[in-house]
Amino acid sequence: MGGLCSLIGGCLAVLGMTCLSVAARAAEKPAGSWDRESILEGLRRERPRIMLTGERLKRLKTRHRRDSLLQRYVKDVLEEADRMLDIPALRHEIPDGLRLLAVSRACLHRVSTLAFAYRWTEDARYAEAALRELRAVCAFPDWNPSHFLDTAEMTAAVAIGYDWLFGVLDDATRAFIHEALIRLGLEPGLMGYRGERYGFPRMENNWNQVCNFGMSVGALAVADTDPEIAREILAGAVASLPIAMKHYAPDGAWMEGPGYWNYATSYVSYGIAALDSALGRDLETSRYPGLAKSGYFPIYGAGPTGSYLSYADAGMMSQVGPQACLFFLAGKFRRPEFADAEHDVLQNRKASAFHVVWYQPPSGRAWKRDRDRAFGGPVPVAMFRSAWNDPDALWVGVKAGFNQVPHGHLDLGNFEMDALGVRWAVDLGADNYNLPGYWDSGEGGQRWKYYRLNSRSHNVCLIDGQDQRVTGKSHMARWDTLPGSGAAVIDLTEGYANVKQAARGVKLFRDVRAVLVQDEFDLASPCDLTWGMTTRANIRIESNGSVLLAQDGKRLRAKILEPSGARFEAASAERSKPEAENAGFRRLLINLKGATGERRIAVLFTPEGGDAPEAAVKPLADWPGKPVR
Repeated sequence: MGGLCSLIGGCLAVLGMTCLSVAARAAEKPAGSWDRESILEGLRRERPRIMLTGERLKRLKTRHRRDSLLQRYVKDVLEEADRMLDIPALRHEIPDGLRLLAVSRACLHRVSTLAFAYRWTEDARYAEAALRELRAVCAFPDWNPSHFLDTAEMTAAVAIGYDWLFGVLDDATRAFIHEALIRLGLEPGLMGYRGERYGFPRMENNWNQVCNFGMSVGALAVADTDPEIAREILAGAVASLPIAMKHYAPDGAWMEGPGYWNYATSYVSYGIAALDSALGRDLETSRYPGLAKSGYFPIYGAGPTGSYLSYADAGMMSQVGPQACLFFLAGKFRRPEFADAEHDVLQNRKASAFHVVWYQPPSGRAWKRDRDRAFGGPVPVAMFRSAWNDPDALWVGVKAGFNQVPHGHLDLGNFEMDALGVRWAVDLGADNYNLPGYWDSGEGGQRWKYYRLNSRSHNVCLIDGQDQRVTGKSHMARWDTLPGSGAAVIDLTEGYANVKQAARGVKLFRDVRAVLVQDEFDLASPCDLTWGMTTRANIRIESNGSVLLAQDGKRLRAKILEPSGARFEAASAERSKPEAENAGFRRLLINLKGATGERRIAVLFTPEGGDAPEAAVKPLADWPGKPVR
């Protein structure tokens, strides 16, 4: 156990993700320098200019004649457009008193689908249905700029409709939409860039990409008639984007988890694609380190069950779904494997208009996916699996990072696990964003009183029943991939009070199909040490001290390798309203009372039919590997 000191001792890695001062943020420069006078050089005068240009539409139609897959995707979009023909127009509804966001997103979906359908078929019914939505939202009193995501998404939606349908708009309708786009969208955006209101240009989370690129799409739609507004918007966006875009480095993971990766990266795709088509260049917004590789993050981040490693307010067992931005990234960065992965998803799901706009045909080439993959950055994560293309494969994912990450939980070292087509170790995900104090994330904040967000619901250890430190940090000290196994070790020392050192190791044994979760602590004083895991499985504690987990007709055995004599316990993870109730979820626990000094907890999971490895537990300091930064 003394090896823990050699593993963790010395200088700890600093994540460098503490809050930046406004001055420091303002001093950051984008990949290129663009002054306002030159930023619109090369602007395409003919319309449409945003993504689905006339040339792009012509190329798609040519391919469509011989590409049966593209034919199916177009059919999906037209069928969705048919469904929308006679639905009621959108209304200005803010049911939670805060967000118009659902309406903005519905507008983007409806307008892009219907306007695409018109462009593809020239059937006037689709144009009129799209204009029904545009007229409705442009008559709203506002686009709810107090929650600026709503305004940014609505601006992008209206800009796309205005641009794609420009040729069929009469003068009065064109003027009406144009005026609303300026007054309700771009003018509030200018207030943000001027520092008068709406702080999105200073944010480093998904708001940055959504707001900056949503505003950019709007600016490009009116850049010929309102060049001064467009220049100021684009210059402000280019200056602001580095604050968030740098967090794709070094290899494309997103600190806010898989759900917010899709949200942020979708708007990155809308914005860069619009710049490319309207200006013939993207103002170097695609050159941020890690962005070109970011499509690997959702591909490796999901287990064989289709559920992601669900951290940072992701949904519980959030599932892989269509993500058109993978087509965009595949084309932009010449990575056909991203598109191939998306085609796999679309075998059982419907394509969207943007899947067609950014269509990339299957490469026809097999690409070898790594069985293990680690991603660095502010929130390092690692995933390990026994095989691809096997629904019963063994998979485990684990995260490091820092507890003050946007949308973060107190979950350093949390792991999730799939085997036999079942997710056994579960992250319960986000709770209701409108719970009182949900965003109060400081020391003693109300956020940490909610079960799903604090440490007690996560697959981590507790000391004296207390949460991890609200300001806690961790880093991935080692990770390794070998033919027979993959492993990661996370330094958790700064995540806990009352410890001299702490670490978690996770190892997947491919040859014997087992997962080892090993925790090591050097405790500063006597305490109660609790190991915990959330599961939906039925828990049966056996006479020999092991546990048999049963779920969906499958079974998984858990065995305590260390400490000798420790026993499993079971408890409920259910809660009362107004929190999420977590019906049917349970906690598998190990409680060590009065633990002192150096302690190790090692738990081995073996799916039914697997063979538990016989090797003795090795100190984490002896696990091979290299740091992940």
